[in-house]
Amino acid sequence: MTLATLVLALVTAQRLGELVLARRNTRRLLAQGAYEVGAGHYPIVVALHAAWLGSLWLLAWDAPVDPSWLAVYIVLQALRLWVLASLGPRWTTRIIVLPGAPLVRSGPYRFLAHPNYVVVTAEVAVLPLVFGLPWYSLAFSVLNAAVLAVRIRTENAALAPLRR
Repeated sequence: MTLATLVLALVTAQRLGELVLARRNTRRLLAQGAYEVGAGHYPIVVALHAAWLGSLWLLAWDAPVDPSWLAVYIVLQALRLWVLASLGPRWTTRIIVLPGAPLVRSGPYRFLAHPNYVVVTAEVAVLPLVFGLPWYSLAFSVLNAAVLAVRIRTENAALAPLRR
């Protein structure tokens, strides 16, 4: 097994575990009276991230690993964990609004409205750089920015009543 394969396997396992957690949290929130917003664009988000990671498997499974970029990616994982821990049972991969619940304002949410998207944006750019794929990083960063423009606008509109 190459180091690249190990890195990709760990990222894949992490993402699959997060999907399980997100699904569980989504079901729990919906059972508490929450509702989903922006479901129409969610399949595009999923497709983009699946294409990003799946294509990395095709292109980078045996690529050399740049230790400096890998270190940056590892730091991003610590930030990701901080986001997940701050949101706790309210973290999902969907936009789920729980009426009457206050916005989370702890952890990185003290400083940014959307720290999860900052981390995801950096991950989409950095992981390909770990494998020496700058063109890939740029292409998926542009696609991710387009998807996030829609998602953040949708999420901001859905959460606006809770900010008052």
